[in-house]
Amino acid sequence: MDQQVLIALALSMLGGLSTSLGALVVILNDAPNLKMLGLLQGFAAGLMLSISFFDLAHNAINSIGFLKGNVWFFGGVIFFAIVSSFIPEPTLAPAEDAKSKRKGGDAGGKDMLKKHRRQVLFSGIITAIGISLHNFPEGMAVFLGSMKGLRVGINLAFAIALHNIPEGVAVALPVYFATQSKWQAFKLATLSGLAEPLGVIIVAYLFPSSLNPEILEGLLGGVGGVMAFLTLHEMLPLAFDYAGPKQAVKAVFLGMAFMSASLYFLEISLPKDISL
Repeated sequence: MDQQVLIALALSMLGGLSTSLGALVVILNDAPNLKMLGLLQGFAAGLMLSISFFDLAHNAINSIGFLKGNVWFFGGVIFFAIVSSFIPEPTLAPAEDAKSKRKGGDAGGKDMLKKHRRQVLFSGIITAIGISLHNFPEGMAVFLGSMKGLRVGINLAFAIALHNIPEGVAVALPVYFATQSKWQAFKLATLSGLAEPLGVIIVAYLFPSSLNPEILEGLLGGVGGVMAFLTLHEMLPLAFDYAGPKQAVKAVFLGMAFMSASLYFLEISLPKDISL
């Protein structure tokens, strides 16, 4: 394997594995109470919405045009809406019941977590898939940056590493609370980050000969639609139920602001002729 490819692989591995740091933030803390769970779920929902609208959909529209970008995005929304209609989900408990169970102590909280376990786990798995696809072009960017020089590649890998930490939180959080397994949460968050070295391999040996850039951008736009639907359909109801609408909305916007700042930092770290 070419030495430059090996360097790019190592840098992308370091950047991708920073999702594991985000997972550690989740699993090293004690399980929070239900209100804290709702706030964290709202924060993760904000991360997802920011990635969906300000990154994936935005890039698709800029790359392949407004009409095609929107077709791919809403195609992803419709596709996942159809898929989710065939998946049985537990009914959310009313807010009054949630409050009464909070007052009832840990036993009531455990009952609620068990009731929502399938829904939370489902959202975590889809989040991991979406973030993996989101990380794929970042691996490509690390490869192209490292081709310009080691310093460029290192700076870019560092920026992506910081950017991926909250993504690890978004993946590990629902998996941890659904399975109560720290290992499962850590493993899934780590696997989602490994999409970046895969992106290096793809761009080094296949792109652009076998990979149509327009189709890739369209697919990523469709992933943005899937992630947006998942967030609004699965994650926000849980955040509202546990933390209350007002507090959950604040957490959502905090998550969006955090990820938007991360995306901006990543963007200014890219060389001018390289784009995600």
